[in-house]
Amino acid sequence: MDGIDAALLGIVQGLTEFLPVSSSGHLEIGKALLGDNSVPEESLLFTVVVHFATALSTIIVFRKDILFLLKGLFKFRWNEEFHFALKIIVSMIPAVFVGLFFENEIEELFGGNLLLVGSMLLLTALLLLLADRAKNTGRPVRFLDAFVIGISQAVAILPGISRSGATISTSVLLGNDKGKAARFSFLMVVPLIFGKIAKDILSGDLSGESTDMGLLGIGFITAFTAGIFACTWMIKLVKRSKLSYFALYCTIIGLIAIAYTLST
Repeated sequence: MDGIDAALLGIVQGLTEFLPVSSSGHLEIGKALLGDNSVPEESLLFTVVVHFATALSTIIVFRKDILFLLKGLFKFRWNEEFHFALKIIVSMIPAVFVGLFFENEIEELFGGNLLLVGSMLLLTALLLLLADRAKNTGRPVRFLDAFVIGISQAVAILPGISRSGATISTSVLLGNDKGKAARFSFLMVVPLIFGKIAKDILSGDLSGESTDMGLLGIGFITAFTAGIFACTWMIKLVKRSKLSYFALYCTIIGLIAIAYTLST
């Protein structure tokens, strides 16, 4: 991997973490079209670094919200901040459960099954289209909503389903305000990213990784910059009901993936 590869991978990670197009689905399509050997596995350390960069970009964009939540959480008072922090924790339960008990089954889904990827992209497109047409409200996310949105996040582990698209759409379809739905979707993934990073570090798998600080730095900067752009842009798109553009894109890519599978 050279500097250009590191920059491109960082940009892709930063954009697809927030834009509803399913990075895992696109990776599976790339593997199937180019061959597994043509899309090499990048180093775990590089992956950890770019994921940390996107998590940090979320923290920067929502720094006021996060400080607000932390103050409420550590005051241990039954106020708005404490409520919201608990909702974030509730939303994490389904994804943590699936990650802990179904890790092997999840890995088996990532084998270049384009029929599955295409079908899930169509499902993502449908969710985005329905959310785009939903009326905007002023209602915040409730505790039951948080758990249901968490289930959507867990289901989004499937290749082809966008995490941000699934969680934002589910929240909006539950009747939540579009802006608040996007905010909740991006905040709820931050603890999971840091949890995954901690797991990779504690597993000891990083011990044998070669370190090229230059490439790591390029990946970090590009992922961080792209993440801030994508996160900010996505919030504006959700508020303005512009998700239909991504729905059209996912539909086209999904149909191409299905057609390619059926023709081979």
